[in-house]
Amino acid sequence: MKLIKKALWLVLIVFIIAQFFRPEKNTGNSITINEFLEDTNPPEQVQAILKTSCYDCHSDNTEYPWYSQITPVNFWMAEHIDNGKKHLNLSKWNSYSVKKKDHKIEELIEVVEDKSMPLESYTWAHAEAKLSEAEIESVKEWAQNLRIKYSLMAKPE
Repeated sequence: MKLIKKALWLVLIVFIIAQFFRPEKNTGNSITINEFLEDTNPPEQVQAILKTSCYDCHSDNTEYPWYSQITPVNFWMAEHIDNGKKHLNLSKWNSYSVKKKDHKIEELIEVVEDKSMPLESYTWAHAEAKLSEAEIESVKEWAQNLRIKYSLMAKPE
């Protein structure tokens, strides 16, 4: 019994000390998102969907919930955000070539269509981020029209 008590105290002490070590937060500015919005011109409904379901992991503008202050949760979240931004960073949209933008939009259609995005682990804590069939269709329609724009821009003269 004494061994279990000592082990629990040790775990508690390690947990408390761990709270002093935190990953860097993903905080940017809305200017970078505005550049994406200006270039892609999503309708208001799609803008709302992107903000609710995509920005936290796919831009430099993450809104952190209260539990993100707890280590090790904050490290888990930071890893998800870093991984999300490696695949698509809406804050870096203007640095992508037209061909890359088109490819990213093509991938966006695929992951929304097959419901692999937003991640299920994200929608557990953010139920509002889960997409309805109507929202999926709205995003797909906007994205397909955007692909037409990029395909016309990419055509050689």
